[in-house]
Amino acid sequence: MAGWILLGIVVIAFLWFVIVYNGLVALRNQVQNAWKQIDVQLKRRHDLIPNLVSTVKGAMEFEQDTLEKVISARAKAVAATGPQDKAVSENMLTQALGKLFAVMENYPQLKSNENVMQLQEELTSTENRIGFARQFYNDLVASYRTKQQIFPNNFLVNMIRGFNPEQYFGAAQADRAVPTADLSLRAR
Repeated sequence: MAGWILLGIVVIAFLWFVIVYNGLVALRNQVQNAWKQIDVQLKRRHDLIPNLVSTVKGAMEFEQDTLEKVISARAKAVAATGPQDKAVSENMLTQALGKLFAVMENYPQLKSNENVMQLQEELTSTENRIGFARQFYNDLVASYRTKQQIFPNNFLVNMIRGFNPEQYFGAAQADRAVPTADLSLRAR
């Protein structure tokens, strides 16, 4: 009788090990796939930027500093590795693009240029895709980390290597600051 109880405990422990291990492997693979989806969208974004810069370059002759900042930020974003490094460099690129778009508003010929409008639309669409992919990735990272940290799974994770917590693709500290608006009327 005691042999059957011991065998039952061993079978239950083995089944628990298999279920937890397979669940962790599946989540790890989903996180890696979600990261690759972000990477695809970032590459698309990086590929669109040189086209936009070359399209507006002639019309924005006095704004070369703005264009150089976009090109520099793009180069840093392309070279970045890992979620945290990518997040920082991509946020810098987003800021540089935002400044470029703001400056472009001063050039009516660019606002009416079909190529510029199409590139802006494609970049906006890509930004939306990046946002959704980023949210999906972060949701999977949260699930993966939770599965690693809950009891008794944390014992298995500590015994077996290869289940490192993934990093979130987070916003830069500057993006977390709450913008303030001064709506007071001032005497001029």
